[in-house]
Amino acid sequence: MIGGSSLAVAGLAFGHPATAVEAHAPSQRESLLLDSGWRFHEGDVPFPAILSQDDSYDNAKAGKAWGAAAPTFDDSEWPIVRLPHDFVSFQPIEEHYNRAQGYRKRGIAWYRNVLRFEPDDTAKHIELQIEGVATHATVWYNGNVIAHNWSGYNSLYIDLTPFTTYGSELNTLAIRVDAESMEGWWYEGGGLYRTVRIVKRHPVHIVTDGVLAHPVKLASGWTLPVEVTLYSTAKSNRVVSVKVSLKDKEGTVIDTETLSVTVTALDQRLARLNLTHDSPELWSVDCPTLYTVETCVMDGDLCVDGLVTTCGFRTTRFDAKTGFYLNDKPLKIQGVCIHQDHAGVGTAIPDALWDYRIRRLKELGCNAVRCTHNAPSSIVLDLCDRYGLLVMDENRLFNPSPEYIDHVRWMVRRDRNHPSIILWSVFNEEPMQGSAAGYEMVRRMAHEVKLLDTSRPVTAAMNSGMFSAINVSQAVDVVGFNYQQDKYDAFHKAHPDIALTSSEDTSNYSVRGAYVTDQDKRLTSGYDDPPKGWATHRGSWKMIAERDFIAGGFVWTGFDYHGEPSPWGWPTNSSMYGIMDLCGFEKDAFYIHQAQWIKTQPVLHIVPHWNWEGREGQPIKVMACANSDDVELFLNGHSLGRQVVDKYEMNFWQVPYAPGRLEALAYKAGKVIARASVETTGVAVGLKITPDRETAKGDGLDAVAFRIEAVDARGRTLPTAQNTVHFSVTNGDIIGLGNGDPNSAAPEKGNQRALFNGLAQVIVQTQTRAGDLILMAQAEGLKTATARVKIEPTQAPSRQATTTSVQVLDYWYDAPPEITREDALKNRLVNMTLWHDFGPRELQAGQTRDGYTLVSARYTPFAKVQAEGGSLDFPRLTGAVEVYDGTKLIGTKTDPAEGFLSVALPPGKGERRVNLLFRTLADTPYAFQQNVIVRQRFQAF
Repeated sequence: MIGGSSLAVAGLAFGHPATAVEAHAPSQRESLLLDSGWRFHEGDVPFPAILSQDDSYDNAKAGKAWGAAAPTFDDSEWPIVRLPHDFVSFQPIEEHYNRAQGYRKRGIAWYRNVLRFEPDDTAKHIELQIEGVATHATVWYNGNVIAHNWSGYNSLYIDLTPFTTYGSELNTLAIRVDAESMEGWWYEGGGLYRTVRIVKRHPVHIVTDGVLAHPVKLASGWTLPVEVTLYSTAKSNRVVSVKVSLKDKEGTVIDTETLSVTVTALDQRLARLNLTHDSPELWSVDCPTLYTVETCVMDGDLCVDGLVTTCGFRTTRFDAKTGFYLNDKPLKIQGVCIHQDHAGVGTAIPDALWDYRIRRLKELGCNAVRCTHNAPSSIVLDLCDRYGLLVMDENRLFNPSPEYIDHVRWMVRRDRNHPSIILWSVFNEEPMQGSAAGYEMVRRMAHEVKLLDTSRPVTAAMNSGMFSAINVSQAVDVVGFNYQQDKYDAFHKAHPDIALTSSEDTSNYSVRGAYVTDQDKRLTSGYDDPPKGWATHRGSWKMIAERDFIAGGFVWTGFDYHGEPSPWGWPTNSSMYGIMDLCGFEKDAFYIHQAQWIKTQPVLHIVPHWNWEGREGQPIKVMACANSDDVELFLNGHSLGRQVVDKYEMNFWQVPYAPGRLEALAYKAGKVIARASVETTGVAVGLKITPDRETAKGDGLDAVAFRIEAVDARGRTLPTAQNTVHFSVTNGDIIGLGNGDPNSAAPEKGNQRALFNGLAQVIVQTQTRAGDLILMAQAEGLKTATARVKIEPTQAPSRQATTTSVQVLDYWYDAPPEITREDALKNRLVNMTLWHDFGPRELQAGQTRDGYTLVSARYTPFAKVQAEGGSLDFPRLTGAVEVYDGTKLIGTKTDPAEGFLSVALPPGKGERRVNLLFRTLADTPYAFQQNVIVRQRFQAF
């Protein structure tokens, strides 16, 4: 029987959450996480004015970025952050900021990192992958602008190869994020909020999103057409073989094909192959069987590049008269719309927390998700594939111009292998939807989708205009209706051959644990009362379920989300539309939809709780959510009446309140099949902690959502508790807190949170050390609670090598050679700008006679070096040399052969002068062949 809050879902076994790591066949490919080493600055760093002739000249040259984009910029005092990172989620909630964005400050921010690549990376193709950055961004690499991005919801794939240096010559990555720009009317967050990676590949390799493998059903058996896009950075044409294998869930090879291709240097080549399977296990929402496609680029017998993608064998179709079909069987779409934020973490959602959210939707009885109003993080689609949720994948910006049509192409190329996806949506509620211009825009966008995927229909979510003479509905395959439920029948009558689905419906308000709508307190009732201008959960589903020609619906929304506070504004700062709250805690609409949607097991739940002190004898509205034939309600053992279950509207009683036990019995064919009850509790005496899983990975990435409750002496949850709880954690880090209160402006970071109507949530990320993850909760006057999660030793993901920022000294001058050491040392106090330039990256010809040469540079060390000291590093230093900090000797090198020298640099404020005294021998080269570097202390490679 379903009626509690367990995360067990019938038919599915849950282990560790899926993780969005690019899978690849054994090959030379490396996919490296770039989540550490980031220096962060909140606010803009203005670029300096370019005024002089020399600066103007430099400004026009490659690698000569200014300000915080420059490799030489001092970021040594910027705080270190770890990705994913939503800097807006750290901001206080304040009334004077944008309402739609949740009353949080947005703005501009900078991220900087320094990457090291080894000499054996020299021949590889190196790509930077930024899965998402909000909102607009400019990316610099080694002082070169390498990308501009104009949406917070698409990925960037940037070829770093031509700009990259190797060994001790480091690489600076700088990203300016403009989150003052907005694309939505909901909370969007800001910063590098999705995964960032470095991918190293063989010169001849599969491009990112370069494998298409989507099964097609034939009259007998199935075919799997595979398209592989190759690219080569080799210096000559290369002949390779493309080998593709289909494997089942046990890893058994079903079919293999190989094709020889020639890839032209610096060009792409498309290889087409075809695999078959006579009788595959089908992917469905109840049994989401996945197969893998292993693609290898072979150089002889060696797989030099490989990629593993998943696919599912299934058919889908929309029928204008009878709705949606999966595998030729009718299936009503029981969907929800979801945004991409969560309590405590904003949009920087760990993969494990997405796993938690998707499991909650499966428990709800949901079978579909609409990603609103943007393409989701790739982990969301991986999880929908794995757990069996259909997906409407949606484009963010309605614009067919070149910049934005590329976003549509990217979405389709990235996502088209996912069996979960059944619809491509090109927009949501656009004012031009009922016009000829809107029609032409959609026609072009739909055309681009079909160039990349002909297997799925295109839709658009319309909230008006569908009866105009020329409108968007004439340019799509399936028409999406947002809220226009009173027009279902009229549209179907006028267009009986056009497939139709509800793309968005309901939008009813509720606050978890509230049962009276009170505008002064900014509370809305959980009884699913009719809202002004919208519809109830019960009525919306009835409109859909009773019409075969409606493929299904997507409730607005599955979860509450930050921003778009409705129906009121301040102090409300999040939505109230969700079936669940911001934490994923179930509201009463959760049980309504379980009763409507779940057919395979009994559902029974009673609304509301039974703690109504002070209302003795007064009528309390009681709702039973059931999917049985009949339901009977009892108070303290006395029957209050048996009713025939209304599968759409639920069942109601008015019950005079008396403390005790309220119980419901569900009947099927006259037999009791389920029981549910609520009881009047005692006072709170302690706390209870429930993790969403019993085990977690010790990889430093996994995260666990803990449910916090106050309980009475019998262990019963107090549904009205508001206690402030303090938390401490061992072997983990608290990354966010929440309680589902849409009116709370309390910080979502830190170590304390008040319960809201009995519940709060703590999100803890694992560490890499051994030992259980332990969360302790304490509240005044209550017994302390402790919960343990077993940490399973797990290899940490491969990471890109990063280091602290370094200062490059590349402007040097050499004094005239002297015969004696003493005369040469006098030049330490001479104005060096009167001397000749001394090239820091090339070996100098020897002097005409033996003697000494002083080489000098002026610099102002980074702030952290001034405060703590650092080191001067000479990667390739030729000649015997003495190193002086001003006039103080700080290091020597006696061997004249080329070698590495590192000299400790003491702390010191202000500008410094470094002097190198070379012992120069006649006709013997000397100098340094790589840039001299000033490093911070405790630098890690």
